[in-house]
Amino acid sequence: MDNHGRGSGSRPEDEGQDPLDPGPPDPLPYEGVWRFTAPAVDASVPQARHAVRDLLYRQGVPVSDEMVHGLLLIVSELATNAVKHAALLSPMLAVEVAVGAEWVRVSVEDNHPYRPTALEADHVGEGGRGLLLVAEVTREAGGVCDVAHTASGGKVIWAALPLEPVRVP
Repeated sequence: MDNHGRGSGSRPEDEGQDPLDPGPPDPLPYEGVWRFTAPAVDASVPQARHAVRDLLYRQGVPVSDEMVHGLLLIVSELATNAVKHAALLSPMLAVEVAVGAEWVRVSVEDNHPYRPTALEADHVGEGGRGLLLVAEVTREAGGVCDVAHTASGGKVIWAALPLEPVRVP
């Protein structure tokens, strides 16, 4: 059973429940977690971006066009980094989209153990600014981003951006 970020334990049916406190609200129709895997090759970057865009629209996630562009830029940069820097040790990458009532989180996971850091690129170089760009887009949207190690020894780089709370009647 999917958790949807609502806690790991199940709620007992009416067992000791306060009738004035109905507990947490039911998940919104767009809430959930989706995961895509792809080979760590250049062609997977636009495929990941399109999959995330299509998912956001198909699920009816209440995101502005500006936020969609930001999320797609983040996915593109993170997937590109996985392809360019991790493919030798990690021939597959995973893109995850997690949507809650008040946030949307995108992440890219690979099995390479190196934890990247945002480097200041020189003005002549063409690359090296991806993580800086991810951090800036995330910050401007009022979100957070980070890198975490996985149980398999790889890493997951993620960014979470706030949504405007919406309650469906």
